[in-house]
Amino acid sequence: MIRVEGLSVRLGQAQVVDGLDFAVSAGESLALWGQNGAGKTTVIRALLGLVPFSGQVVLAGHQMPGEGRAARAHVGYVPQQLAYYEDMSALGLLRYLAALRAAPHGEPQALLAQVGLADHSAKAVGALSGGMKQRLALAAALLGDPPILLLDEPTASLDAGARSELTALIAGLRAAGKTLLVTTHRLAEVSALADRVLVMEGGRVRASCGAQELEAVLGLPARLHLRASGDMNQAVALLRAEGFTAQVNGRGLQVEAVPGRRAAPVVLLLAAGFAVDDIQIEEGP
Repeated sequence: MIRVEGLSVRLGQAQVVDGLDFAVSAGESLALWGQNGAGKTTVIRALLGLVPFSGQVVLAGHQMPGEGRAARAHVGYVPQQLAYYEDMSALGLLRYLAALRAAPHGEPQALLAQVGLADHSAKAVGALSGGMKQRLALAAALLGDPPILLLDEPTASLDAGARSELTALIAGLRAAGKTLLVTTHRLAEVSALADRVLVMEGGRVRASCGAQELEAVLGLPARLHLRASGDMNQAVALLRAEGFTAQVNGRGLQVEAVPGRRAAPVVLLLAAGFAVDDIQIEEGP
């Protein structure tokens, strides 16, 4: 469904993407994971024909940029930065975009219901919360029922609750058979959004792996902050006896997580009779 060979993008003097190769089969989901500046957004922009590139890009059988119009008819796009008419209603905006895409007349209302915005259809876009705007952007991307969705850091500016809601919607589209290409720098979201991952750094692919393997491949340090009931000193002793680095932290515990075994300390504590009330994960050095 998506085929990219030798994709390179130079912006001014900077080589932003350098010889990228990947393919996404119909119904598959691929994540481009990397920190800011890795080249992820530029890849999406190249696939949409928004920046000049060298190499070969084929979307749904159509070559870019020569068959750009035909290719884009098969693609829905959720950008990182939204630029909508703030004074239009949510329904009015979708109806306007539906007319541009020649989508069926009833689609705007149905899509607002699908993304949980049916009760907010009359609200001005500018009055919607950040999470609602992103769900509206997803509804707009689904106009015309395109088989391919390109999602550029769709949850980047959202709070935890809104991130969870949008991630669930995207996971549902993945389960329904949409072909997804998603960029993200959030490790915790990858397994919900993708089957496979390309780890990007400096415009190149550093690693390729299954979504469930990403944590182990990266080997990123992480800390678990656990709020638990019971004797915290005994909990620390238990964890240290099993090889974990742990210490009492305020009213809870701080545990150094082992890549690929983040749940192990929680399982150990529960088996020993401790009640774990809350878990927070701090990623990075």
